[in-house]
Amino acid sequence: MKTIDSLGDLTGKKVLVRSDLNVPLDGTTITDDGRVRASVATIEKLLAAGASVIVTAHLGRPKGEPEAKYSLAPAAARLAELLGKPVTLADDLVGPSAKATVAALQPGQVAMLENVRFDARETSKVDEEREALAAELAAFADVFVSDGFGVVHRKQASVYDIAKVLPAAAGLLVQKEVESLSKAVTDPARPYVVVLGGSKVSDKLGVIANLLTKADRILIGGGMVFTFLKAKGFEVGKSLLEEDQLDTVRGYLATAEEKGVEIVLPTDILAATGFAADAEFDVVAADAIPADRIGLDIGPDSAALFASKIVDAKTIVWNGPMGVFEFPAFAGGTKAVAQAMIDSDGFSVVGGGDSAAAVRILGFDEAGFGHISTGGGASLELLEGKVLPGLAVLEG
Repeated sequence: MKTIDSLGDLTGKKVLVRSDLNVPLDGTTITDDGRVRASVATIEKLLAAGASVIVTAHLGRPKGEPEAKYSLAPAAARLAELLGKPVTLADDLVGPSAKATVAALQPGQVAMLENVRFDARETSKVDEEREALAAELAAFADVFVSDGFGVVHRKQASVYDIAKVLPAAAGLLVQKEVESLSKAVTDPARPYVVVLGGSKVSDKLGVIANLLTKADRILIGGGMVFTFLKAKGFEVGKSLLEEDQLDTVRGYLATAEEKGVEIVLPTDILAATGFAADAEFDVVAADAIPADRIGLDIGPDSAALFASKIVDAKTIVWNGPMGVFEFPAFAGGTKAVAQAMIDSDGFSVVGGGDSAAAVRILGFDEAGFGHISTGGGASLELLEGKVLPGLAVLEG
């Protein structure tokens, strides 16, 4: 994979950087700026090399046209604070404002184009439409740096097609993500422990299937655990359940037994009267969830069990919280997993999305983990062993 150093002398060059600034917002307030902070190192390296930087990124899921609530203005303001210099935000993507903003850009300065998904061509399934947008973006710059790891699994104009038009390289974040996740997948130090949570088994089918050939232990929590418990014949009450995945999960359990992979399921569950922060709850055995209750977290015995299965690991990959960690009463399982990873001497990877948010929201020191990924879907697909188009196009 080509790196920034392969691009040669960048003095006076304009560099188009695809960043991942898809941050959660409360109105116009960023509630977790992790992705913005992760984008800084690459931009600073390019500025130090004498380049000017044009940032392109997306936020949310606009339907191919401008929507005020998805403006990158909050991300531009936060990036300016972190860089300690102005970030000029254009009013459009490739229109008059963008052209004027880029034309005025001097070495050492940073500009940002408005949300790339305000243009329907960005995510088009028609190659020619994406290529046309990529050509317009390419006209702004001399080289392209791909640093939005959260989108490298997408065949999109600002991720894939642009890299076929301009000299292209991976940014520092993408480079670090690939190196860290590859370290956990290709030749992991053992014991190799994987912790999977989140709401749905169906989101992680390929990952589980692939890890059954690689991991020593797989710990299952979160909403997806109830499909595993049901597959074993247990009552799960009103808990999240994917009936259509029961046979698949039974197959996983059989394969794990055949291959000697330890599948660790919770022994107890926090069973609540409803999905609410103040819901009443009891600790119940995992095989005895009342029919009128909903499981919102693994129980205290399970938290201790999971921690004991993590602390001796040499490689740990975690993707998905153990419960509804946003509700303090149901954050215990997720906290236990995070703390055990910190306490372990192994190399630990937090696989993006909700897990990364949980680390920050629950107040853990990010330095305690080997790597915290910025890309949920992209990290899952790497763990699944898939070829990611946004990475493949950077091979040279």
